[in-house]
Amino acid sequence: MGMSTHVVGFRPPDEKWRKMKAAWEACSDAGISPPPEVEDFFNGAAPDDAGVEVRVERTEAVSPYTCESGSGYEVDLTKLPKGVTILRFYNAW
Repeated sequence: MGMSTHVVGFRPPDEKWRKMKAAWEACSDAGISPPPEVEDFFNGAAPDDAGVEVRVERTEAVSPYTCESGSGYEVDLTKLPKGVTILRFYNAW
């Protein structure tokens, strides 16, 4: 089994995010699926308290990095999409 490393960015929660989260939670409490607009807003996953996930991994802001004993990513902070204030690095197996 291999491991892969990923980078995602987040814009902090705003008023729209809070309303969408409230709708998601109301649907969850009622035992029903959220409407497509709400599900699409959160990319089909439960709301993340970090905010709205923004694709950064395959943009000019993130480039692969390798050295003699490792590999990973370099992130050019000046090229991140507007509003991104959090970067999350994670490994998946």
